[in-house]
Amino acid sequence: MVLLKSIQVKLLLLYSLELNLADMKKLMRCTCYCTASSYDIPRLFQYLQRMGICQLFRDVIHLQLQEDKQEKKDVFCFSYGVVVCWGFSEEEEKEILDSLKTFEKDPGKLELDEFTYVYGDNFKIEEDEIVLQNQNDLTKLAISHGLAQSVKLIIFEDLVQKNIERTKHLPSDLAQKGKIPLSRKEIYQKMGYIFIERNFINLHSESLDTPEFFWDYPELEPFYRRTSHYLDINKRVEVLNKKLNVMHELFQILSNEINHQHSSRLEWTIILLIFIEVTLAVLHDLFHII
Repeated sequence: MVLLKSIQVKLLLLYSLELNLADMKKLMRCTCYCTASSYDIPRLFQYLQRMGICQLFRDVIHLQLQEDKQEKKDVFCFSYGVVVCWGFSEEEEKEILDSLKTFEKDPGKLELDEFTYVYGDNFKIEEDEIVLQNQNDLTKLAISHGLAQSVKLIIFEDLVQKNIERTKHLPSDLAQKGKIPLSRKEIYQKMGYIFIERNFINLHSESLDTPEFFWDYPELEPFYRRTSHYLDINKRVEVLNKKLNVMHELFQILSNEINHQHSSRLEWTIILLIFIEVTLAVLHDLFHII
């Protein structure tokens, strides 16, 4: 009888262990949203403190939520307008985004990047699936830094590409016609668009650097590096810089065209004045009209 009970207890323990392993291997959502140019971090931190366990790490807010015995859910809000959610449903994420709207600065087009994650023996990331080796909040934060930079980079890439598409005909027009067929006002408008977008990217370029968070937690930097490598952040930043150089060259072309138009106008004004002076001299000396 005692042996039977012992076997039953062992079977129950094994069953419980299998259930726990199944929960650990369950795929969960990890999503990154870029919603604005930046967040008002001090006010947002005060607001989120009412919702759950909240911490501030160098311009990143970590909010942790847990209901009963459910899996912990984490939200990381980055100062440059990106929020990374771990373990939430799509409906819950929409509620979180709605609650952040009050704290957004210069809200823009919503950009989304989606992943799944699961717990395993060793950290890895492939085919948009993240395997975490533990449930450490700081490990998630280190990985979230890379995910957040990637989705912010998409915004920059779209801005630059749209500008290049909008102005790519200008060099060919200059090559074929010797001038840009735009009025001075239109050229200034083109220059304004280029300047605004370059200025926006330059002001937020620090969001693509290695985060200062890793000065305090250097042991977590490998998680960030591997995430960054998977998302090709360094290569994409290099391509972005090349495209920014193209925008700079376009800016120079437009600037030169304005100078050319101004010089041409001055030349014609001088020619007209000389013609008037010669005409008046002829009328005065030969015909004694004046």
